[in-house]
Amino acid sequence: QVQLVESGGGLVQPGGSLRLSCAASGLTLDDYAIGWFRQAPGKEREGVSCIRLSDGSTYATNSVKGRFTISRDNAKNTVYLQMISLKPEDTAVYYCGAGPAYYSMSYYCANPADSRSWGQGTQVTVFS
Repeated sequence: QVQLVESGGGLVQPGGSLRLSCAASGLTLDDYAIGWFRQAPGKEREGVSCIRLSDGSTYATNSVKGRFTISRDNAKNTVYLQMISLKPEDTAVYYCGAGPAYYSMSYYCANPADSRSWGQGTQVTVFS
């Protein structure tokens, strides 16, 4: 059974930085991708960035390109989301999900409902 635990959220001013971590257990690296998704109040969950664990292929949605970087440390079974130049519109609960490795990362990020497991979420609030 795949288990995911997010950490690293918090309060930050515009222009600030945060690094989110997603610690995974119970999964086979070759079979999974990990995605970061976010959900703001009253909005649907949207894909932010996704990474295939086996080969490191990544995708990031346009609104975060150049600001957010996804990476993985397979030895630690952990995926990170480094966020810089944060904006108020980045405010949301951030979730990591585990999805099929055979998807393209752009497809997985666009289809969060295909995730096989979810973490509990971590709140990111960007305030001025």
